[in-house]
Amino acid sequence: MTSSVVPGPGSGAGRLALVTGASGYIGSRLVPELLARGWQVRVLVRRVASVRERAWADRVQVVEGDAGAVDSLARALDGAEVAYYLLHSMDGQGDFEARDRRLARTVGQAARRAGTPRIVYLSGLHPEGELSAHLASRVEVGEILMSSDVPTAVLQAAVILGAGSASFEMLRHLTQRLPAMIAPKWLGNRIQPIAVRDVLHYLAGAADLDPSLTRTFDIGGEEVLTYRQMIERFARIDGRLPRLILTVPVLTPWLASQWVGLVTPVPSGLAKPLVGSLLHEVICTENDIRDLVGLPTGGLTGFDDAVRAALAGNGERPEPGTVEPERLTAADPAWAGDA
Repeated sequence: MTSSVVPGPGSGAGRLALVTGASGYIGSRLVPELLARGWQVRVLVRRVASVRERAWADRVQVVEGDAGAVDSLARALDGAEVAYYLLHSMDGQGDFEARDRRLARTVGQAARRAGTPRIVYLSGLHPEGELSAHLASRVEVGEILMSSDVPTAVLQAAVILGAGSASFEMLRHLTQRLPAMIAPKWLGNRIQPIAVRDVLHYLAGAADLDPSLTRTFDIGGEEVLTYRQMIERFARIDGRLPRLILTVPVLTPWLASQWVGLVTPVPSGLAKPLVGSLLHEVICTENDIRDLVGLPTGGLTGFDDAVRAALAGNGERPEPGTVEPERLTAADPAWAGDA
């Protein structure tokens, strides 16, 4: 694919940040966050049409091209002081591990050639040991980027709380649609969820980490909860009767993902990596990012406050950046939202 540049606001006082995956859940919210912080922003997208409707579209530079193509990356990385890598295969189609491996190597090599001062990548929080295929692939992508000789910060998050987030939508629909459920035993695993506004805070702040730092950072909220507790808390906040939950040890990850795909609108291909990530207890083992970047103004957002913010809006879909980041937006998938 050839690449083309759609002019944005031109030169300005702000430093330039490149955002890949700008049409996705995190990317569509990170762009207005960076703009609000005074950054110039450039986005790399396959089709200009994918971001044309965003409220921030006329405030950014758009490179239309392929993140796996050297010429597209050269244009996109030119002059960028930080490159946000928000790309990962979640459709489960084909050999996604090889595809993601190849893409990470290509981007890392291009960033090294361009002299990019920093890469920031959002990965998944994980324990040591054997991982699901999708989570292992995300970890591998981080390792590839960190070995690129470009200073790289890999931020590792578990469940991200916010309407439109696939992990949040699975939680929403399981809670709203099933007053009683026979569920997999992983509902008892402990998780350290984080509000999307706090993810954006850490992503934006990671651009200014010391150039000598190349490493992973665990990011999470203040509370550690089981998935069962998250369902129970969600139901209470949403004004619903307590959920009746019986866990059984016999549901395989494949069966569990089919179950999620059957009882929720979350596509089965997306449910599989989500379920795979929940097979493990995912808790922060360090909180160094809090000292290096600092906490958000007012502190981290609690679970209850994040859920309340995500449920606000009566199903309206305003533009990302015009409302709280937990709110459902026009950039989110059609299947997201109230059941």
